[in-house]
Amino acid sequence: MCLPEWGRARAHAQRLGDLALLRRVRDRIDREYARPLDVEALARGVHMSAGHLSREFRAAYGESPYSYLMTRRIERAKALLRRGDLSVTEVCFAVGCSSLGTFSTRFAELVGVPPSVYRREAAGEAAGMPSCLAKQVTRPVRRRTPVASRPA
Repeated sequence: MCLPEWGRARAHAQRLGDLALLRRVRDRIDREYARPLDVEALARGVHMSAGHLSREFRAAYGESPYSYLMTRRIERAKALLRRGDLSVTEVCFAVGCSSLGTFSTRFAELVGVPPSVYRREAAGEAAGMPSCLAKQVTRPVRRRTPVASRPA
């Protein structure tokens, strides 16, 4: 094998190794979303720098690790709010957010309405729907423009 081919094979192997590490990070976020997680801790867990992890994660999954974590938290918050037995504050802390203001702001960015409005309006949104389908239908979608700047 000539040197350029060896270099490409090595780069390919490295990329596959990085993808496996990124899957581990994503799986950890999925499992531990309610725990205090930050990009530094996630990066240490896979022996990468925070910057490298962020760049590679975004390239592989289309969003940063922090954005993915917040999407996962908001997804779980929506399910808890639909149940209706917890207050917005209780839901905020149950999904791992430490600031009600940050939680409410991020929730409104992803869902389009504040959590209190969502709780009031969405109680029956997924009633009678199988949980696997409800998860797809109610998954938060990152909006490209802020809600306040959209035309009415």
